[in-house]
Amino acid sequence: MTGFRRAPAATSAAVLASAALGAALLATTPAPAQAAPAGIVDQITMTLRKDGTLHVSEKISGATGPLQRTFLTRTRHDDADDRLYQISNVKGGKLSGDVLAVTAPATVEYDVKGTVTPAGGVRELRWFAVNGWNAPVAKATVKVAGPGLVQSLSCFAGELTSAVGCTSASMDHTGTEADFEQANLAPGQALTVVVAYPEDSAAGGPILDRRFSLTSAFALDTVTGGALAALLVLLLGGLGLLYWTRGRDARVVAHGKDHDQGAAVPVQNGHFSPPDGVRPGQIGTLVDEQADVVDVTATIVDLAVRGFLRIDEQPRETYDAPDWMLVRVPSGHPAALLPYERALYDAIFDGRDAVMLSQLSGSFASHLGEVRDALYADVVRQGWFARRPDTERTRWTLAGVVLIGVGLLATVALAWLTTYGLLGLALVIAGGALAVGGQYMPAKTARGSAALAHTLAFREYLFSGDLGEVPEQHRVELFSRYLPYAVIFDGVEHWSRIVASVTGNGREADNLYWYHGPAEWDLSKFAGSMRTFTTTTSGAISATRQFRTL
Repeated sequence: MTGFRRAPAATSAAVLASAALGAALLATTPAPAQAAPAGIVDQITMTLRKDGTLHVSEKISGATGPLQRTFLTRTRHDDADDRLYQISNVKGGKLSGDVLAVTAPATVEYDVKGTVTPAGGVRELRWFAVNGWNAPVAKATVKVAGPGLVQSLSCFAGELTSAVGCTSASMDHTGTEADFEQANLAPGQALTVVVAYPEDSAAGGPILDRRFSLTSAFALDTVTGGALAALLVLLLGGLGLLYWTRGRDARVVAHGKDHDQGAAVPVQNGHFSPPDGVRPGQIGTLVDEQADVVDVTATIVDLAVRGFLRIDEQPRETYDAPDWMLVRVPSGHPAALLPYERALYDAIFDGRDAVMLSQLSGSFASHLGEVRDALYADVVRQGWFARRPDTERTRWTLAGVVLIGVGLLATVALAWLTTYGLLGLALVIAGGALAVGGQYMPAKTARGSAALAHTLAFREYLFSGDLGEVPEQHRVELFSRYLPYAVIFDGVEHWSRIVASVTGNGREADNLYWYHGPAEWDLSKFAGSMRTFTTTTSGAISATRQFRTL
């Protein structure tokens, strides 16, 4: 029979004892120690000089190869300012902006300004001895020496805002040196050391940079408010003086002369004679100092009344747009026209004997500038203005725009660099005032002021209702001659009715010598036709949108 051999009792006891001893040995043998985490070993020596400059020397070991450290050079100081730390004289590494590049192992030296703060009767040194490394710091030791006895010390480790103290902080037996130590800082974490020295031991203070904000940039206080008010008074007062000396009519400056108001009466010996021989287009430019579309429209009516062209109203159905044909009158001699009238006459007909008003829409707009230029040149040639009104307006308005631009640049610069941004706004306001006021800078000469006085007297006469004794045989011509001036003075409706009533409400004649209507038309409809004609003409000759000359 097969079976197990029983061991002797002594042998079994020995085996058991050996097993127990082995278990005891395993239990008492320590486990292998885990390797310390790899990281930088940073030995830092800092010396605070009497001028407030902190000299730092770092011996970096425990790692090999390229490393980077991003210095913290700007922190918040208060609600208005940031605190700056200026790093210079770097040795043993390359500083680009706030980033230090080194190749470990290495020894790096640099100077820092702005680390000292006067506080409570002491000079407090605060610096981020370790921060911004792109690798963990296994161990950091810091030794700080200064120009006096250490009054107090503290340290913080971890994130920049951490209030957790470092591993250890102490001073030597002489009280002149402070020692700090910290282990296991993660990448980017900091060790901040703070050491206080006697107030007279070192110079220097925090370097502050005002933080930009709209509230501070445009702060309104006694200084900025007073300066703004003074600058506005100076600038706007200067613009007022400029207008007083350059922009007023010579008539106002010299108080003018008393003109014979009777000279404004246009009817003498049964013939029409405009005041000072001034044409409607000239009057329009003289009055508002602009060659407007309405001045050109009034000139077209004037050319018809004076016999250079005829206006034929075209028949139309109920829903048709009104239209007129402008017909060249052979008996008219264009050579007798003024330059601006000739430019208009040539632009209308352009080698044709007749043209529909609707055909001028769009095509005439290219000639409108030439006619307006000729009108401006005419009022200068008449001696009413020393310079073209449009050129004068452009010059002053452009100066205002430039001043606005300078003001905007000054506002941005002052707001960014100082708290006096409001002062730049004074230039912007003055520039805006000059740009707007530039529209009023054209000034009439004494001769122009006299012509304007006659013109205004003529306007009063025209709308007074007292037309005097005009022979009946001259009324159609004379009252027709008034009409272009009524266009300028915005009295088309009034004078069209007067012209229409001259012949007895159409019973004696169905047309005027310069205006023909279609069949079934009589002079009772002339007022409505004339109102529509002037409106349509102004739209047709300016159909292509153009910017008005500044």
